Amino acid sequence: MGQKINPRSMRLQVDHDWQSRWYADRDYATQLIQDLKIRKAIAGKLSKRAGVARVDIERSPGQIVVTIHTSKPGVVIGRGGSGAEELKSILAKLVGSPVKVSIEEVKKPETNATLVAENIAGQLERRISFRRAMKMSVENAMKSGALGAKVAIAGRLNGAEMARRENVSQGSIPLHTLRADIDFAHALARTTYGVIGVKVWVYKGTKFEDKK
Repeated sequence: MGQKINPRSMRLQVDHDWQSRWYADRDYATQLIQDLKIRKAIAGKLSKRAGVARVDIERSPGQIVVTIHTSKPGVVIGRGGSGAEELKSILAKLVGSPVKVSIEEVKKPETNATLVAENIAGQLERRISFRRAMKMSVENAMKSGALGAKVAIAGRLNGAEMARRENVSQGSIPLHTLRADIDFAHALARTTYGVIGVKVWVYKGTKFEDKK
């Protein structure tokens, strides 16, 4: 089961929260499409070097609050706050109502699964050895305080004729333990040989004390 379900969705309301937080008894589809457009606009405006780990969207009457979690807040904010203001105007025009943009820094990017997965995907696109990229990412995560890390990639590795799956792991990854704080993400590396999928699990410890 641990390999068949997303660890984040499995832990919703246990120790993870939704990335879109709002309620709608009408116009649900319209607001959902707006959320998708907001995420797409942010991904298009901010390049991969901005290190965006997560985008949270909260709605209240008359206002939308977008929180961008990034490892490089200076790149997102821009000189004199110009980048944040431009992003705010783009999103406001997109949804037709005021949008408040909040930027939060990711303290340890080496243990953030999204940033690790995108970093590995970028290295694969630059034709860096997949074994080196995987091993370095896992080692960096462990050095930064993770209790376990696992990276799995699948596709035409090194341009091989037949696709295969490789994985590297260190420490423990208790996928069935709901108390376990496991960060999961996947990314795509678009190489000349085809698409290579990257999955990353990072185990950061338990959220709740054992009742025993």
